[in-house]
Amino acid sequence: MNWALAPEGLDSDLTAKIQPALSPFSSGPPAAALQWNLEGFPPLTPTQPRTSSRTQPRRPAPRRRRPLERPSWPMRAILSSIALCITLLAWAAIVRQLEPKSNTSRTRFDAIIVLGSPADSDGNPSPYQMARVTEAVHEYERGVAPRLILTGAAAHNRFVEATVMARTAHAQGIPESALFVEPRALDTIQNACYSEQIMNAHGWHSAEVISEAPHLPRAAMIFSHTALEWRMHPAPPLSPDEAAYETSHASVETLKTLRYLLWARWTDHCEP
Repeated sequence: MNWALAPEGLDSDLTAKIQPALSPFSSGPPAAALQWNLEGFPPLTPTQPRTSSRTQPRRPAPRRRRPLERPSWPMRAILSSIALCITLLAWAAIVRQLEPKSNTSRTRFDAIIVLGSPADSDGNPSPYQMARVTEAVHEYERGVAPRLILTGAAAHNRFVEATVMARTAHAQGIPESALFVEPRALDTIQNACYSEQIMNAHGWHSAEVISEAPHLPRAAMIFSHTALEWRMHPAPPLSPDEAAYETSHASVETLKTLRYLLWARWTDHCEP
């Protein structure tokens, strides 16, 4: 910087006074030596122009979730029906589990009642019928009761279930004098009712009831409405096929139990 140059318009005397004061600066290094040494500093980058908030793009507002629509009346009716069915089936299953297997502590009875099961299409005992009769014969031989009452009509084909079972029991060694046939019962309610009539006629008051295990809870509900002392006794399966049948039979019996609880115990009965 050359401070020795006086601007135009200044008085020469004033210039003469200022010149000595500025001489120390004028005697310094040349102007080129006063340039800034910018080495070592990062290069300057041009700054982006600030934009107004009005010009900045706005973020889209989050979309509100639509509230769940209530199902239509038909769908609600279907769902309600399904829930009701599940509840009723659960109720029937619980009742079956809680049903007592006897109403007495007796170990000896006046009779053994064998509940009916259909014979095959040729009139021969089916495997399930054979299992019931065979277990009844074993109980007779153990001295549980001195006689058998075999109950069941021609409910599923033309062969009377009680007659086929009596023939099978006689073939296994039970004397005819110890066999009592009840040929009218079409269901378990009638099995209990007509068997009780036979027992009352002979002055008998207690019985062991034999059938497959899945059948016994419903049979216990029915026999609990009689005046008899009774005990349920399961007939074990005679083959693996019968064991598999009992698994599916349990589901069917749950449905039959539900029908009995809701309807049959109020409407089904036997005539004297």
